[in-house]
Amino acid sequence: MHKLLNKKAPQFTLGCPDDVPVRLSSFKGEYVVLYFYPRDNTPGCTIEAQDFTRLKKKFQENNAVIIGISTDSCSCHQKFMSDQKLNILLLSDDKKEAHKKYGTWGKKSFMGKEHMGTLRTTFLIDPEGYIVNVWENVKVKDHAKDVLAFLDKIVEEQ
Repeated sequence: MHKLLNKKAPQFTLGCPDDVPVRLSSFKGEYVVLYFYPRDNTPGCTIEAQDFTRLKKKFQENNAVIIGISTDSCSCHQKFMSDQKLNILLLSDDKKEAHKKYGTWGKKSFMGKEHMGTLRTTFLIDPEGYIVNVWENVKVKDHAKDVLAFLDKIVEEQ
């Protein structure tokens, strides 16, 4: 079980879009799908962003906003959004502040070498600001659908 599950979501203010700071607190009253991903314009991250974009209307029907966070710059995000026709909110955490608060910056291994990087993780935050589910070690195939199914179930039960 993730250490933040059922706890208040750590607050952050990050840059983008259009270089305007975005505060997590400004989404109070809505569900927030907060997903951390390694890099813009890489195969897995592109699939994940495209899947969330494709399902955005269904998330909105459940009063949910989708926010992707990586360490890429705002200009990199803008290019990624333009190239891939994305319409979700992507924020830049180049100082890794939100990554550290959410425990999504850590050791990874690639081709036998260890390095520090983003641990692909998704958090579902409820309208009161509590983390109601965490998906760790995310595999991108069908991930957005799985998050939507979980959200559908919560909303139905209310």
